Amino acid sequence: MSDTAVAPEKEKASFRANGGVRGWFGRLPVWVRWIVILAFTALAFLLPYAGDIPVIGPQIVTTGIDWPSSLFNMSYYVLLALGLNVVVGYAGLLDLGYVGFFAIGAYGTALLTSKDSVLYSHTGWAWLAAAPVALAATMLAGLILGWPTLRLRGDYLAIVTLGFAEIIRIVATNTQTFRGDRGFTELPHPPGSSGGRPIFGVTDATPYFWLGLVVIIAVVFGVRNLDRSRVGRSWLAIREDEEAAEIMGVRTTKFKLWAFSVGAFIGGLGGVLFAGEQGFINSSTFILQFSILVLAGVVMGGSGNMAGAILGGALISYIPDRLRGISLGGTDLYEYRFAMFGVIIIVIMILRPQGLIPSRRRAMELKDREKEVAPQ
Repeated sequence: MSDTAVAPEKEKASFRANGGVRGWFGRLPVWVRWIVILAFTALAFLLPYAGDIPVIGPQIVTTGIDWPSSLFNMSYYVLLALGLNVVVGYAGLLDLGYVGFFAIGAYGTALLTSKDSVLYSHTGWAWLAAAPVALAATMLAGLILGWPTLRLRGDYLAIVTLGFAEIIRIVATNTQTFRGDRGFTELPHPPGSSGGRPIFGVTDATPYFWLGLVVIIAVVFGVRNLDRSRVGRSWLAIREDEEAAEIMGVRTTKFKLWAFSVGAFIGGLGGVLFAGEQGFINSSTFILQFSILVLAGVVMGGSGNMAGAILGGALISYIPDRLRGISLGGTDLYEYRFAMFGVIIIVIMILRPQGLIPSRRRAMELKDREKEVAPQ
C-alpha cells in the first residue's frame, strides 16, 4: 500500500523537477513541437465555432455579448498585454499609462479616415493606408515618453506614465480636433470582399477575430526573436540591475527607448484594429482603468512570459464578457467585475505570486527568495 501511495508523488515531483509542461515541450523533437503549435493555432482559428460543441460549447461561449465580438475583444486585449509585457515584464519599466498608446493608434486612424476629422479634406484615406501612419505615430509617442523618463524608476516612472495617459485623455476630451465624447463616426473597415460583399462588415465579427489572431501570431514571433537577441538580453540586464548593466557596457538609454517604442507599436496595433472594427471611437473609451486592467492581466498571467501575457490578456477580457447577463440574487454580476478581479488577483498573488504561467527566471527568483526567508 505504501509503495503504491508514494509512486504517484515521486512521478509528480519528477515531472515538476523536469520543468513541468515547459520542460516537456522543450524536450520534444523540433518537428513534434511544430505540430503541437500548428494544432493549437488551428484550434484558435476555430474558436468562433466553439458554441457548436455539444454540452461544452454553451458553457464556454458568452451569453451577454456576441461570441465572435467577445473573441475580437480578447484579441486586442491580448495584443495590449503582449506590448505591456515588453515594457514591464522584459525591461522592468513600470508603465501605468499604456492605454495612451492604444488611444494614439485609434485616434491616428480616425484622424486620417473619418469624415468628421478636420484632416479629411486632405486625407480621406482607407483603413489600410492609415494604419502604418498611426503605428508610426505611436512609436514616436513611445520615444517622446521614453526620452525624458530615462532616469526615472519605480514609482516615479509609474506616475509620469500615468500622467502621459491622462494628458492624452484630457486633450481628446477638450479639443475640437479630437471631438471629445462626440468622437469620430463612420471609420472605414479593413479591405477585402468575397462574392461582392465585404469580408469585414458590421454583422459578423469573426473575420476581425481572425485578423487579430494573425496579428498576434506575428507579434509573438517578432517579440520572441527580440527576446532571444541582444536587445532581449539587454532588457533582462536592465530589469535585474540597471547600474550593473551600465558597468558591463549595456547602453541602457538605447534599450529603454527600444522597450518603449516596441511596446507603443504593439499597443498602437490594438488601437488600429479596435478603430477598424468599431467604426466609432470617443474619449470615454481610453480611461485609466483600462491601463490598470491590462497591467493586472500581465501580472496575473505571468510577467516576463509571453504565454502568461496571452493568458492574462484573454482572461481580463473573457471573464467580464462571460459575466454579462448572469445574475445572482437579482444582481447583475457584471457590475462587480472589478471587485471580482481584485479578489482573483489577491488569491493568485497568495497562491501563485509568480503568475499563472511565469517565466522560468521569475519562478526561480521567487523560489530562491522563499528559501532565503524560510526558517532554518
